[in-house]
Amino acid sequence: MTNDSIHVFPPPAVVDIPITGSALRFAVRRVYCVGRNYEEHAKEMGFTGREPPFFFMKPADAILSVPPGETGEMHYPTLTQNLHHEVELVVAIGKGGQHISPEQALDHVFGYAVGLDMTRRDLQTDMKKQGRPWCIGKAFDESAPIGAITPASAAPDIVSAAIALTVNGTPRQSSHIHRLIWNVAETIAHLSSAWILQPGDLIFTGTPEGVAGVQRGDRLCASIDGLSNLNLKIV
Repeated sequence: MTNDSIHVFPPPAVVDIPITGSALRFAVRRVYCVGRNYEEHAKEMGFTGREPPFFFMKPADAILSVPPGETGEMHYPTLTQNLHHEVELVVAIGKGGQHISPEQALDHVFGYAVGLDMTRRDLQTDMKKQGRPWCIGKAFDESAPIGAITPASAAPDIVSAAIALTVNGTPRQSSHIHRLIWNVAETIAHLSSAWILQPGDLIFTGTPEGVAGVQRGDRLCASIDGLSNLNLKIV
């Protein structure tokens, strides 16, 4: 008797991400996202100030993993006429914990990657107006493209790194990680007070200003200094 025989159908495959400089891969458990974590993006979305951080989630199988040097393909999702890009620093958790202090938070980080929080903006906006959950705008298939994970020890200057995104070679988003309203350590501390973090968790830390729509055929290049670029084509 095999292990599969105890299931109604074979379990889904593990979602994993390549690690730079290693044959090992990072198995994904959960995907947490921080909303409005750059001041200028908060302003363009109609908010100001350093509000307490808030979080939403994407399913692990929303991950679209793109190996270094390759261009991934994301299918333009259904139901939307306004698909937006949001480039983000992604933190990969390697050691779990609860009520983690900011002083100890970086000890829980395995590495970092470039990610895109793709958003069906029209659906999200409509749900907000109705006071309803907006998972349909954020947590759809292939909504979390991500590049290879760079171990934290190989990215010592991540806190001062530039973050940028181009569409068809034209700059759209440009900022620096130090402009995060809540930095990586503070974000981990806040998040771990609400959930018990575990190895395999990913944290999309928020996007800077400049979010805008993309269409089929567009080519996106998302970059953060010191990390593998994320190249993506919308199909």
